[in-house]
Amino acid sequence: MRCATKPFAFVIPLLIVAAQAGLSQSRWSGELTGDAAFATQTLAGADLRTGGGFGVNARYRFQPHLSAYAGWEWHLQQSTELLPEQTLDLNDTGYALGLRFEHPLASGTAVWGRAGGLYNHIEVENEEGKIIHDTGHGLGWEAGTGFTIPLTARLGLTPSVRYRTFSRDVTLAGATRASTLSYVTTGIGIAFTF
Repeated sequence: MRCATKPFAFVIPLLIVAAQAGLSQSRWSGELTGDAAFATQTLAGADLRTGGGFGVNARYRFQPHLSAYAGWEWHLQQSTELLPEQTLDLNDTGYALGLRFEHPLASGTAVWGRAGGLYNHIEVENEEGKIIHDTGHGLGWEAGTGFTIPLTARLGLTPSVRYRTFSRDVTLAGATRASTLSYVTTGIGIAFTF
C-alpha cells in the first residue's frame, strides 16, 4: 500500500503543474480595468475636468502574439462651460473592438499594444442627474500600450496608457454644436485566462 502511493505523490503535482501551464496557454482571456481620463481638447468649445471610468473586455488569441478583443467601457468627465452656471456630467459609454499584439519579455512580463474601433455615445446629465441630451452612438477609434505583469499562471496586472476619440453633435439649450471627445487614459487592470 505504501509503495502504491509513491507514484501518485509524484504524478499529482506534475498534473497540477501541467494543468496550470495549459491554462496559461488558453486562447480566451478577460480583463477588468479602471482608469483616469484626461481630455486632450475642448468639447464643443468647453474645457473638461479630469475624469475616470472602468471597463471589461474579452480576448481571443488566434496567433501566438495576436488577439482580437471586444469590450464595453464607461467614462465620466465634467464641464462647467457647456451651460452657464451649471456643472454637467458627460457619460461616455460604448463598445470597443480591435486587435492586440502582446510579446513576452525575458522577465516574464509582456509588453502589448492595441488598436481598434469605438461605437460610443455621450449622455449629458444636469446637476440633478437628469439626462438632458444623448448624442446617439457613433464611430471612433482608440490605440494604447501597456504591460502584463504576471501574478499567477492565470492572473496578471495590466498597467496601460490609451488614446480614445470620437465625434458627435451635442445639442444644449437649443443649439447644436459639432464636438469631438478625445482623451488619454492611464489605468490598471486585472487580466485572467479562462
